[in-house]
Amino acid sequence: MQTDSKKYDFDHITDRHHTNSIKWDFNQRIFGREDILPMWVADMDFPAPDAVVEALVNRAKHGIYGYSDGMDGYYEALIDWMRERHGWEIQRDWITFSPGIVPALNELVRSLTKPGDKILIQFPIYPPFFQAIQNHNREVISSQLILENGRYTMDFADLEEKFACGVKMMILCNPHNPVGRVWERVELERLGKLCVDHGVLVISDEIHSDLIYKGHKHIPFSSLSPELALQSIVCTAPSKTFNLAGLQTSNLIIPNAKYRTAFRASFDLTGIHHPNVFGMTAMEAAYRHGKDWLNQLMDYLSGNVKFLISFLERELPQIKVIQPEGTYLIWLDFRALAMEPKALQKFLVHKAGVGLSAGYLFGAGGEGFVRLNLGCARSVLEEGLQRIKTAIQELD
Repeated sequence: MQTDSKKYDFDHITDRHHTNSIKWDFNQRIFGREDILPMWVADMDFPAPDAVVEALVNRAKHGIYGYSDGMDGYYEALIDWMRERHGWEIQRDWITFSPGIVPALNELVRSLTKPGDKILIQFPIYPPFFQAIQNHNREVISSQLILENGRYTMDFADLEEKFACGVKMMILCNPHNPVGRVWERVELERLGKLCVDHGVLVISDEIHSDLIYKGHKHIPFSSLSPELALQSIVCTAPSKTFNLAGLQTSNLIIPNAKYRTAFRASFDLTGIHHPNVFGMTAMEAAYRHGKDWLNQLMDYLSGNVKFLISFLERELPQIKVIQPEGTYLIWLDFRALAMEPKALQKFLVHKAGVGLSAGYLFGAGGEGFVRLNLGCARSVLEEGLQRIKTAIQELD
């Protein structure tokens, strides 16, 4: 097995056209024109670690792809990764498979709450959060994040007020998508105390938890205390970390046996009983042998962040960057252009020729912002920024 000690070339551009890529092959359907540069969906343009590719090729050569299930290596790789990367000791029986975190969120809402129950999320937020609540006739309770001096924080007074009104569940995003916050221990502990005091179950989406910039540390919510472990569920996956989203493999870590039993019973009714054989193979290889690749990736992404900030400060100072603490998704403030939200998106697509995620889709507080994916070669990032610069210059 490749041990992944080589130097990776993240500047190399791999042509992804004609690979059924949502990001690259469906511009016409998504944006209404084919010739845009896509920098939106959370999907990097970097090949997975060599160890992952080798493991998949070897598994494919076997030639039989029948029903499968997780074996010791699969579980041990996840347990070891959580211990070594995040300092959290988890048990095998806490782990429950899901083909993705979005389906898992929907099933958690359905299995652990009742129609009409109040579920809290913090806006602006990844749209499937509020969709998972609305899909099952639960009530969305919003708590707005506070933006001060270019950094978002939680509104604890508002959280306490909302929790006191009967909130049953909170879906937490850590690291936060789209604003890039990596919540600090003191913030999580304060939130955890409120949740314990008011009996709120926390679903913590931690899919970006391995993508943390220097100076910050991810803390799994359930690791804060034994009490919070029994009142929370952590959702994790190798998909963002190692660019494996198409293999549809994620895991829920559910320490509380009551919640675990309820979720599994409900999930069985979907008819999804077995994980993807290639997804399991890739996850085990990534967690076992992908550390060097990930460390190099984070160095490269840090360089992309610095390049982006430098470019905008020099060429487009009216656009402000929310400094990311984690993820390769960057929250950009375009409010100085004074465009209506849909007009801004139309401008970026049809004048700049760049496909970004419109901020208004992330709910209240997203108006005037866009989300940019810089998980790409620096030359591609530069091209996208140059396109935006040219389009804005033509406004004058």
